[in-house]
Amino acid sequence: MTELAGNGTRTGLPMLADLVSDGDVVVLSGAGLSTESGIPDYRGETGRRRRAEPMTYQAFTGSEAARRRYWARSHLGWRHIARARPNAGHRAVAELQRRGLLTGIITQNVDGLQQAAGARGVIELHGALDRVLCLACGERSARERLEERLRAANPGWSARAETINPDGDAVLRDEAVEAFRTVGCERCGGVLKPDVIFFGENVPPARVGDCYALTERAGALLVLGSSLTVLSGYRFVRHAARHGVPVAIVNRGATRGDPHALLTLDAPLGATLDALVAGLPA
Repeated sequence: MTELAGNGTRTGLPMLADLVSDGDVVVLSGAGLSTESGIPDYRGETGRRRRAEPMTYQAFTGSEAARRRYWARSHLGWRHIARARPNAGHRAVAELQRRGLLTGIITQNVDGLQQAAGARGVIELHGALDRVLCLACGERSARERLEERLRAANPGWSARAETINPDGDAVLRDEAVEAFRTVGCERCGGVLKPDVIFFGENVPPARVGDCYALTERAGALLVLGSSLTVLSGYRFVRHAARHGVPVAIVNRGATRGDPHALLTLDAPLGATLDALVAGLPA
């Protein structure tokens, strides 16, 4: 198997291959899996260069001004997310699934890149940016349709993003935000929200329950590109450990889950997963 530079990778990669080749693996992916597609993460190297804090659920639902700020910034930032393409890491996960080695994929990402790489049955723990939810009537609609309506409502709006954040949020000057017009639900006129879990919002209990069930039945839990800083993903690592399920983590830098892991690799995701797949029987 190809050996890679990085902490522990020379002995760790064959060990990871042995773990994965036994099958029944559940993948838990985070923002670090998408950085090689040009989408910054929250707490890795690109995350440390962030200039703005993410929108909270309480701010979004409690203030029209906050919603205008969110949609102005997201309208611009969405173009960056929509142009992103799956990288080697996404493709490797899809290939592991195709070979029958995975029993489930849980992603904390909202960019849809894992599915774009060919993976099926992905549990989107935090939702997806390509859908929009009406908070009044509950209707879900396509983000593309909302983008058409926002362009029509803002002719001549030509703001430029200073920075793109991990959730598709673009950093804009205040005057650009103030000039932006939002739109309501086409069915009822209600407030529209991206179909994602904001900070301060709870993941639906049924979705969490599905992830717990997958985790405790797994032969192994493979964490990819997540610092596990927030409880949302970290709880599944703890759950796996409580049920005697071995945990392997591939991430750039240490993670909160390292004490629970049988194996940790501090290595680039794309190259590591490429090498993993290359070393497994086809």
